[in-house]
Amino acid sequence: MFTIGKMLKEAREEAGVSLEEASNDIQIKAVILENIEEGNTGAFKDIFELKDHIQTYAKYLGLDGRKIIDEFNEYMFEYTSKIPLKEIEKKVMEQNREKEEEKVVSPYTKPMKKYPKKYYIVMYFILILIAIVIVVWSVGQIVSTEYYDIKKEGMRWINELS
Repeated sequence: MFTIGKMLKEAREEAGVSLEEASNDIQIKAVILENIEEGNTGAFKDIFELKDHIQTYAKYLGLDGRKIIDEFNEYMFEYTSKIPLKEIEKKVMEQNREKEEEKVVSPYTKPMKKYPKKYYIVMYFILILIAIVIVVWSVGQIVSTEYYDIKKEGMRWINELS
């Protein structure tokens, strides 16, 4: 990458164009062009954006953009082929975890909260107690109504006898 950057810088200086002029002409920030000329690939997050900038800059300077991109691709192949497979897998796993954390979940599709068994046992116990209270109260109402009816009938019978 350093060779490509050096080639671009030499072509720019030969043309007598300053970094700021080139930046204004092709609408790429001067810092980006400076990083390209210095070979700082680490300053770029997106490799495809970097390739696009390199090609645009090369065309602007009158160089063969395809040839430079081919050199860049060779450099990237050599660079990435030296990275151990375990490091690549680790990085992919980290990116997948980040994506999972960023997921937006609809309130209609998010998983239900699971409660422990104790919670369900207590809830069933409370429901059974409420049912027993209702049954006892209902029976009490029936018994008191019957008692009142019997007492009323008894009073009427006593009144008739007297």
